[in-house]
Amino acid sequence: MVKGLFKLVSIIMIIFLLGSCSSKKEDLAMPKQEEAKEEIGYNSSASDKSSYEPSYGEEEMNTEEYANIEENGFKLSLQNPLSTFSIDVDTASYSNVRRFLMDGKMPPEDSVRIEEMINYFTYDYSKPKNNEPFTMINEVSKCPWNDEHNLVMVALKGREIDSEEIPRSNLVFLIDVSGSMDNQDKLPLLKSSFKMLVNQLDENDKISIVVYAGAAGVVLDSSDGGNKDKIIDAIENLRAGGSTAGGEGINLAYKIAKKNFIQGGNNRIILATDGDFNVGPSSDGALTRLIENNRNDGIFLSVLGFGTGNLKDSKAELLADKGNGNYSYIDSILEAKKVLVDEMGSTLFTIAKDVKFQIEFNPSKVKAYRLVGYENRLLNNEDFNNDKKDAGEIGSGHTITVFYELIPFGSDEEIQGVDELKYQNPRLKDSNDLIHIKLRYKEPQGEESKLVELPVSESMISKVPSRDFSFASSVAEFGMLLRDSEFKGNSSYEHAIELAEKNKGEDADGYRTEFIKMVKLAKELDNR
Repeated sequence: MVKGLFKLVSIIMIIFLLGSCSSKKEDLAMPKQEEAKEEIGYNSSASDKSSYEPSYGEEEMNTEEYANIEENGFKLSLQNPLSTFSIDVDTASYSNVRRFLMDGKMPPEDSVRIEEMINYFTYDYSKPKNNEPFTMINEVSKCPWNDEHNLVMVALKGREIDSEEIPRSNLVFLIDVSGSMDNQDKLPLLKSSFKMLVNQLDENDKISIVVYAGAAGVVLDSSDGGNKDKIIDAIENLRAGGSTAGGEGINLAYKIAKKNFIQGGNNRIILATDGDFNVGPSSDGALTRLIENNRNDGIFLSVLGFGTGNLKDSKAELLADKGNGNYSYIDSILEAKKVLVDEMGSTLFTIAKDVKFQIEFNPSKVKAYRLVGYENRLLNNEDFNNDKKDAGEIGSGHTITVFYELIPFGSDEEIQGVDELKYQNPRLKDSNDLIHIKLRYKEPQGEESKLVELPVSESMISKVPSRDFSFASSVAEFGMLLRDSEFKGNSSYEHAIELAEKNKGEDADGYRTEFIKMVKLAKELDNR
């Protein structure tokens, strides 16, 4: 009986092995080109219906990642007279916060970057003259959330490039088609977004498409923007699946961009991803080095973030920062239209790079100051004069707004400082200035920075702030409430709503009206 049983098992094993060999032969017979296309996520017969739908009752894990933000505190002007930082034109935080609120949830505190929320909006600042890349604007008034403090606004308005001045574009669409992109709010939304951008380009522009999943590959060699059907077909045929070799994809995208480089043109990689890299170079350090080794060739890298549940916001922000580009989060087709159609100029066309501020505070007028936001853009003071130090970029028509909260000289408010120095005795100069603004920037293809300076006098303190000042400060107040900031003072949702409603202005696109609705929604959701 044992012998019979042994014989039966042997027969079953032989049948299994024969079936396995047959399967391997079929795999080996698959054309290598088709294998490659499968691995990089390209299918000429694929459709948008490939997105993953979780089954009923299936619980999706949330693995979203955000960089820790240590909020800026007050610094004594006498001990820390300089504040130095890079500008930030990203807007991803605002649309991501909106996504959370629309889902009926309060956003994680570290997802709230106040400077990005303020800079999501455009403001009616005066335009540059004499072909300057931007105008610098400043204003001082009482702080809306603390009557004992002042609030100073420093802002930039970028020059808008005329249609006849728009340079030719060499764009490489670097698209994540890994398995993590297989959701309706990822690859399908991504496809619709890129198709809108393609329709804005013309025959003078060049477009290539690189994708990555388990491997990276080129699915569209450089094609002129007039060949829209060919480009859109390539986009439509993308499907998601496999692991995420993001580093390999970035490397290949830079190679393609260099191959098709347009001298004096707009050479840019647009990376669309959820930021979930897990094959090859994937650590922040490895990716940073990879991008830094390529960015000096005149190729910019911008990032579009997509999806929920596993968004790696910190990585997407890092890539755009190191790649001399901007980071936007696309939560809807309307946001895609805003970023890639309505604001295409500011998204794609850089008018100044390595833009950084250094503000000097007059201790005889300002006891202490606090920079609102920009925590991950802070620089060492000596970095200001170092042209090798990377900083932020300004696109065509961009507006940048910065707020400092000031404690006036003579205030009895206690601010933590350090002991008096033993070997130094500071001497103050007599001046009516509150602050002195210095700014450095480079031309898009330049290597040497230019310096702009502007003093702000105590006499400029206004009792009635401008509409833009007031609306932007309402956004800052809302951001502090979302972060439950220790510096929020008398901030409240009611006050932020009132301030925004009074200073909404014309609001042709409805973004400010939407903001007010968001504050009202947060007020209902916040149970703290």
